[in-house]
Amino acid sequence: MRVLVTGGAGFVGSHLVDALVDRGDNVVVLDNLRRGRIEHIDHHIKSGAVALITGDIRDEELLSRAIEGAGLVYHLAAQSNVMGAVQDMDYSFTTNVIGTYNVLKAASAAGVRRLVFSSSREVYGDPDRIPVREDAPLAAKNPYGASKLAGEAYCRVWYAATGLDCMILRFANVYGPRDRDRVIPIWLQRASDGEDLEVYGGRQILDFISVGHAVDALLAAATCANEGAVNVGSGKGTQILDLGQRIIGMARAGSTLRILPERGIEVVRFVADVDRMRSVLGIEPPADPLCALDTVATAVVTRV
Repeated sequence: MRVLVTGGAGFVGSHLVDALVDRGDNVVVLDNLRRGRIEHIDHHIKSGAVALITGDIRDEELLSRAIEGAGLVYHLAAQSNVMGAVQDMDYSFTTNVIGTYNVLKAASAAGVRRLVFSSSREVYGDPDRIPVREDAPLAAKNPYGASKLAGEAYCRVWYAATGLDCMILRFANVYGPRDRDRVIPIWLQRASDGEDLEVYGGRQILDFISVGHAVDALLAAATCANEGAVNVGSGKGTQILDLGQRIIGMARAGSTLRILPERGIEVVRFVADVDRMRSVLGIEPPADPLCALDTVATAVVTRV
């Protein structure tokens, strides 16, 4: 089957591309390479298994060419960094909202069978209670969360208006090899260099899930019954200070945790209810949310 992956040279997208190639799909990647890296998928391009189109989902003509003949679309292209979205709200809006609208419009025109939309736990904001069910109030507290909430709304409207089947996955904190500019890769790099780990506030309790589990969820979302948005997480809370100490212990370095003032725009408390992940996607959460941390640490050290 021909599959389009927007953002397919990025962190999660490139791991998804690996899995799609392994199962024999004809994969097209559309990526503007703002955060994505060609080296993540270069071996697939050279083998002919993947066609890379370097461009932007805000370019409607290019998007229409990229999506032609696709039966399935994974829409992962986004400004996916909370602080990055704060620093450049125009890019976040035009990419995450207008870009998603463009993808939906192009998918509908191309007769795509299903579109899988990568959303985020940020749509919930700071929830009243944890774990957070999919029917909890949606109250985004930053531009990134607001843009994903708008994307979800357009997916639902597009389904009602055109019949395009849109499956929505709300990811917790995904981590793994190839990630950058987020807490785990930043802290692993700093610890490997013997530098202190900076913690904003220190009261965060977050849900971490490995990229391997995220990819399993994406693959399952292509064929599962569409029963509404589904959380993808571990279902377990990790205290951010405990995570920092675990990383320091792994590095066997003289690093310490340096507490800085809390950043009010960040969500500080989230654990996913994963009952629907089990029942709809058939995905079991990991026993240890940080089960892949050693693999990520090896990748970070190797890069140095």
